[in-house]
Amino acid sequence: MKRSTRLWRHRVTALAAAGALASTALAGGSSQAAPLTNTFTASPTDPASAAESGAEAAESGAKAAESGVKSAANAGGWRMGVPPLTTPWTNDVSPTNALPEYPRPQLTRSKWQNLNGVWEFAGAAVGEAPPIGEALAERVLVPYPIESALSGIQRSEERMWYRRTFAVPTDWKVGKGYRLQLNFGAVDYDAKVWVNGRQVATHRGGYDGFSVDVTNVLRRTGPQELIVWAEDLTDATFQPIGKQRRTGDHGIFYQGSSGIWRTVWMEPIATAAIDRLQLTPDVPGQALKLTADTSGPAGVDVEATAYDGSKVVGQVRGKADTPLSLPIKNAKLWSPDNPFLYNLRVRVIDAGKTVDQVGSYFGMRSVGKAKGADGKLRLTLNGKILFNLSTLDQGFWPDGLNTAPTDEALRFDLEQHKVLGFNTVRKHIKVEPDRWFYWADKLGLMVWQDMPSSKTDAMPEPWRAQFKAELREMIEEHKSFTSITTWVPFNEGWGEWIREETGQIADSVKAQDPSRLVNAHSGVNCCNSKGDSGRGDMIDHHAYLGPATSSPDENRVAVDGEHGGFGLKTPDHMWFGDGFAYEMTPDKATLTRRYVENQRDVIRSANTCGISASVYTQITDVEGELNGFFTYDRQVTKMDVAQVRAVNQAIIRSADGTGTNGPTPPPGTPGADGIHFYPLNESTGTTTEDVVGDADATLIGGAVFGPGKNGNGVALNGNGQFIDTGANLIDTNGNYTASAWVKLNKADGGFQTVVSQDGDRDSAFFLQYSGADQRFAMSFTGQRALAPTKPVVGQWYHLTGVRDAARGELKLYVDGELVATRSACSLDASSAGNTVIGRGKFGGNPVDHLDGTVDQVHLFDRALTPTEVKTLYTSGN
Repeated sequence: MKRSTRLWRHRVTALAAAGALASTALAGGSSQAAPLTNTFTASPTDPASAAESGAEAAESGAKAAESGVKSAANAGGWRMGVPPLTTPWTNDVSPTNALPEYPRPQLTRSKWQNLNGVWEFAGAAVGEAPPIGEALAERVLVPYPIESALSGIQRSEERMWYRRTFAVPTDWKVGKGYRLQLNFGAVDYDAKVWVNGRQVATHRGGYDGFSVDVTNVLRRTGPQELIVWAEDLTDATFQPIGKQRRTGDHGIFYQGSSGIWRTVWMEPIATAAIDRLQLTPDVPGQALKLTADTSGPAGVDVEATAYDGSKVVGQVRGKADTPLSLPIKNAKLWSPDNPFLYNLRVRVIDAGKTVDQVGSYFGMRSVGKAKGADGKLRLTLNGKILFNLSTLDQGFWPDGLNTAPTDEALRFDLEQHKVLGFNTVRKHIKVEPDRWFYWADKLGLMVWQDMPSSKTDAMPEPWRAQFKAELREMIEEHKSFTSITTWVPFNEGWGEWIREETGQIADSVKAQDPSRLVNAHSGVNCCNSKGDSGRGDMIDHHAYLGPATSSPDENRVAVDGEHGGFGLKTPDHMWFGDGFAYEMTPDKATLTRRYVENQRDVIRSANTCGISASVYTQITDVEGELNGFFTYDRQVTKMDVAQVRAVNQAIIRSADGTGTNGPTPPPGTPGADGIHFYPLNESTGTTTEDVVGDADATLIGGAVFGPGKNGNGVALNGNGQFIDTGANLIDTNGNYTASAWVKLNKADGGFQTVVSQDGDRDSAFFLQYSGADQRFAMSFTGQRALAPTKPVVGQWYHLTGVRDAARGELKLYVDGELVATRSACSLDASSAGNTVIGRGKFGGNPVDHLDGTVDQVHLFDRALTPTEVKTLYTSGN
């Protein structure tokens, strides 16, 4: 049996009644309600014509749509709200031009009507009947979220009604060989749709579109009534929301966006019609793999024709809903330097007659992995190593929140990536409208597409199944866009429930789309992460300020998924009038200098450690975050563009896989006690603040001596107490080892550091108890060699952390046994601060104070062997 239209998808329930066109009056409502008709009408040049069949049609069709906009009906009381900040495009928005462009560039039709504009609006109560035939008191500008100033509502509602009427053009011949399809770009989060009093669809999911055939519920004459109900509980549930919250926290989470937030439109479709094109470039095979998913009767043919401008370069004909191979000989390959796009026309042919025709476009390119000259696995584009230099792009706007005010605004952020010298965008836990991806395709930017996360706690059932369903749909809807090179299912463990299933999800994404790379878990070292599943194509670490210094393995490239975050306050251009960043700077010159310094470290990490990508936080300020290249309103450029572009181009040019030689540390000082030994026995003849060792150290904060593993030790209370050696004892550029006996008073979610050495901002290393993992660890910032089990409170343990600089490894020994080895490159680990016992340093501040007793601290200027560690443990010293 021929399946129903693919555009209804797995979370849309189509409820249109079967039978002839409805001719009855609106059921259950007053016939006196005034119709609200505000329709944009566009009939652009046939976008499937030979000379204009895809990428060109996306632009010319938009222009035709804009020029064909009809005057809106009386706005009926709609007024734009007052945003805290206005963008250069805020005042371009009006009822007559609310995103008038054709919204689906990879499947264009010549006949369509845009239903954006002024709709009636009201808040809704739980269980309330739809307001069929009833005028609603307020006016909202669709498709801007109701919390936004552009919507005219500018408040939150958990449930809401939208209402309007529309007219079906008679030349569409709906009911006479054609059917009417309503299309919703996105409604956040649960939606129900009524047409002429009949419920026709339900849909769940805030970032994917849905369509419904409403032919059978249309009235024969007069206005047609359309009502939409939406419910958005945001972070009161575990629905995928990304950075949205019901109330922004002045931190890294922002004001939510509810209701209709992408374009609504309608179009006539033939009985046999194309619902979706699946387009996958096959560069080695010199072909485009193409499947035209159709609705209607089975057995129809499709014909696909590819064009270079107006020149035919390939054609294929075969059955609909089956994979076809469209030959593209000597293809012009798409890349950031040359984002060439072919035009595409696809026809549905039934009994020798063309019954449907759509325009599209595609690019020919391949993504993959290959070892560089240095032997490290790297990212490739079109078979050549290419460093992915990206920003973190949140996609929020002070006037439209989730929705850019205009298409020009939507394009702006991507254009500026190119101006600044980037070749990649990480679209951060948000899914943009299709025209955003069109502009990425057109401008030449690789895209890492995140799946929007739920709130940060582990997802319970049944939300896990919902998350996986929405992830699958996100990929299905976007896998034909040329620019997307990487799928990212999880970010920093937000919503993650178990590491093993994270790996299974990564495998399922790869099976669904084997043509792209999978970054199973961006920031696997951070926050709510359950740990590395070992799956996917990337090892992704986040490091602020960074950059990350992870190294690839045999199967996965290493990438820096987030770093940077330098900030600058810009008076009169801040959402809250103030804000924060990971490091604030006083002026534009300093901000630019710190960025350039940080990006030079990216070059070193790429060449020394082997990272294949970096993601700088971020392209614009967002609400309280002041770490953008631009202010949140896009009115002020915060850095010197020429310097930014120069260092970015240097990264892409020099991070080519040739690499550099790693360090060759000297053999170090022989001896069982190391270069420094602190038995931590109370001295005699001096104050109890002095500790005997190779050099005196000082007890800080009221720390006291107590029973140790061997004689006395030092008891610390976790509240500001530690031991300061008063000197910089370890050259952290080379090999070194730190060892100590420790007994914990607690083993909860808090970090506790046993031995560390202060750097300018962070400790150069941490021999520690990791509260995030509740295990012992030998760590760099963001990288940990972790013990396999949780320690027992009140029990003595012998910890030894080894840094092997030549091999780029961290090792952790517990009670003389090697329990973890972590690949951990280092750029310049030199630290000028003191070696300390019982605390760490992070972000310039003392942190992670030990709550327990420490004894017998040894420091070595070499990487101890397993035998030497075992001997040290058995000695009890």
